[in-house]
Amino acid sequence: MTKLRKAVFPVAGLGTRFLPATKAIPKEMLTVVDKPVIQYVVDEAREAGIEHFIFVTGRNKAVIEDHFDIQVELYDTLERRGKNAVLERLHGMQPQPGQTSFTRQQEPLGLGHAVWCARELVGNEPFALLLPDMIMQSPKGCLSQMVEVFDKTGGNVVSVEECEPSQTHKYGIVGRGADVAGGFEINAMVEKPKPEDAPSNFYINGRYILQPSIFDLLAQQERGAGGEIQLTDSMLTLMEQQPFHGYHFTGRTFDCGSPEGFVEANLAFALERPDLREHVLRAVEASGRN
Repeated sequence: MTKLRKAVFPVAGLGTRFLPATKAIPKEMLTVVDKPVIQYVVDEAREAGIEHFIFVTGRNKAVIEDHFDIQVELYDTLERRGKNAVLERLHGMQPQPGQTSFTRQQEPLGLGHAVWCARELVGNEPFALLLPDMIMQSPKGCLSQMVEVFDKTGGNVVSVEECEPSQTHKYGIVGRGADVAGGFEINAMVEKPKPEDAPSNFYINGRYILQPSIFDLLAQQERGAGGEIQLTDSMLTLMEQQPFHGYHFTGRTFDCGSPEGFVEANLAFALERPDLREHVLRAVEASGRN
């Protein structure tokens, strides 16, 4: 079975829910505490053993490429000033030469189209897909846990979480079959079903391991909801040809594509920091008194 080496990050979205902040700054570069959102997702992929990071970008996203590049003047300045801890941290986040690739999604035709734009860079091997709006908090990264399932099952693996049964109409929902190798067989997949029609309350949370066969299906996929090429539509077709397994992620997921999720993520990750926790607790307590 081919080792999982590559990951795709679709970062072409406009971030309209964060205007005016995202008028000149990509939403993926907004910071949760002191790291851009995209850095959390790349760190998760690196922890899982990913060696090649593929970004599907759009207009005004060049700063993402700059972020993952070497900034010689900054590094030299930090070294001269003895800022060794900061310098070491920056080096630790820096991809190695040749580990990053960037391609453009020239039209806003949906997630499925963004994934298809990465086909030449992925080639004929399985790949991870990480939606950069979603950042996870757990002792071991979500993708690392998915890889453990994938190494035993092969095929395709998606990460899922439980939602309130009444909220299934907001998500892509999967049906849960037999338990297998730390995950479970997926026997159904429905996009935003009514609660009475949902096969379960397990929703896909933005992490996928997919076989390259998906690219041929996306190339032929007709536009679906919103006039866009929907990834779920091609995944449904792929389910007829290959096995799909789910991994039940039990950590915390924050949707940083919404202001509510973004604020919640900042609080959660700040509270996790020993140097910030007490200050944040005092600030929240003081705000509650006002």
